[in-house]
Amino acid sequence: MFNAPPPLSLDSHQLYLEIPESLQMSEQAHSTPGAYQRAEINQLCFQAFLPWFREEFDSSAQVYPNTAALPSFWEIVNGTTISFDSSGLVLIPTLAMDGDELRVQQEWVDIPGWAADYYIAVQVNSEDGWIKILGYTTHHDLKTKGIYDFTDRTYSLDSEDLIQDLNVLWVNRQLNYTETLQAQITPLASIPQTQAYQLLKRLGNCDLKFPRLAVPFSVWGALIAHGGWREKLYELRQGLPEQWSIPQWLQTGVTNLAQQWGWKKRELVMVPTGMRSVEAVIGLSRQLIIAGNTYELRIFPTSNPENQIWRFELQSATPGNQIPIGFKLRLLTEDLQPFENNQDTAITPVDRLSVEVILEPKEGLVWEIEPRADGWEREVLQF
Repeated sequence: MFNAPPPLSLDSHQLYLEIPESLQMSEQAHSTPGAYQRAEINQLCFQAFLPWFREEFDSSAQVYPNTAALPSFWEIVNGTTISFDSSGLVLIPTLAMDGDELRVQQEWVDIPGWAADYYIAVQVNSEDGWIKILGYTTHHDLKTKGIYDFTDRTYSLDSEDLIQDLNVLWVNRQLNYTETLQAQITPLASIPQTQAYQLLKRLGNCDLKFPRLAVPFSVWGALIAHGGWREKLYELRQGLPEQWSIPQWLQTGVTNLAQQWGWKKRELVMVPTGMRSVEAVIGLSRQLIIAGNTYELRIFPTSNPENQIWRFELQSATPGNQIPIGFKLRLLTEDLQPFENNQDTAITPVDRLSVEVILEPKEGLVWEIEPRADGWEREVLQF
């Protein structure tokens, strides 16, 4: 079924995939040489693996949560998640030539939102231009049979305990083979915003080479499980100024990082209410794919931005289309707490959902939509 020929003189019982010669490497900065190398081998790995996986397994497979988020992962951990067919796998690349074990950092195993169904060990040979699939295991087997190393917080399995043939994974799924893919995980307690900011200030110092080992895992895991805080940690370690300030975007333009996430500054036409006529306002928008359809999330001030009254709207990107019953637009505080009138729900098909808020200067908000948008990841928008 999988018939990518190995390079000459290499053993033919393993799967080899070519690294595309036309590969466009992202030039994202990283705080240490180790993080830069980690990002490089992960890019080579997933860009060689994903096209083949789409062709052989699932044409809709995607990097999870999205490519814009990858640098914030690679700054601190090794691995890339691929989502497919309501499941997930984590590619774990290595430069080691012996391939005697799969070693997975604890974050991929014990953070509930990060744990995948499968983990694939991949040897990367950038000089000769290929990757080699060493084998795979499940979260359940990694968690229950793997050896946990407290010194570097990793789970490891010997190569003989890996399933070398990816056909097995595919056949098991096709035959609906009953298999326990995931082991139980202890939930991580949330941390308050004040503690998160103290951690970010400390761990955001690029002189700290291994931030993932500097605090207890329960605290570290809770911090980086929050996508907005993980992104903030990445930016602090690069020495970047604030990247997610909505007032700043309106004044000077959307930052390059935020543009990668899809945000744009543009003129928005406001639908008239009551006796008011159609008017235009400069705001921010981002297109989202939800349940196969395109929507637009819009943010704009309802008066002078200094008054700190902001409106969030969700509407279809196709004129005339409505938002289906059951859709929700929700705002949360930066540490993911609800507040009064923070949500709008489509009880019937509607033209738009909207939530209006009065904020303090520098206050942060997180937005959510149900059903979840493709590639969604939490962002902390600063006002």
